[in-house]
Amino acid sequence: MADKKKKNLPPDAQEYQTFHDKREVKRPILKNCIKAFLVGGFICFIGQLITTFYIYFFNFTEQTAGSPTVATLIFITMLLTGFGVYDRIGQFAGAGTAVPVTGFGNAVISSAIEYRTEGFILGVGSNMLKLAGPVIVYGVFSAFVIALIKTILIQWGGL
Repeated sequence: MADKKKKNLPPDAQEYQTFHDKREVKRPILKNCIKAFLVGGFICFIGQLITTFYIYFFNFTEQTAGSPTVATLIFITMLLTGFGVYDRIGQFAGAGTAVPVTGFGNAVISSAIEYRTEGFILGVGSNMLKLAGPVIVYGVFSAFVIALIKTILIQWGGL
């Protein structure tokens, strides 16, 4: 806490704040960043392997291999989440598992698993996208705005 804010506190609160600051567990930020970087990079490496697999064995191009690669990564993540493996990876790597597209798959399936006892329609169906729904909405809206800007700039540049 800043010293100015600490001076505005009553003496008991200042004493408690000093006590708290001495005993607060320091987070290993650098270590956590390295773990997130390595695990997130490994997930991306697996995605690149899947892309290469689609290109060489199914005659996709680099542009057309992207969608099946994303779908495959999400499917693998959903399987790993269902078996409880992805949660352990997430506890180890933190944000490294949340940033790639696999974080989306984990969010969807975790909500579905959590509400499965309420039934398929009212439980799984209505709650599955509670966490990932806003991401989809803002992603679609952002894509619309960017496409609109691009269209305006192309039309304006073409005059």
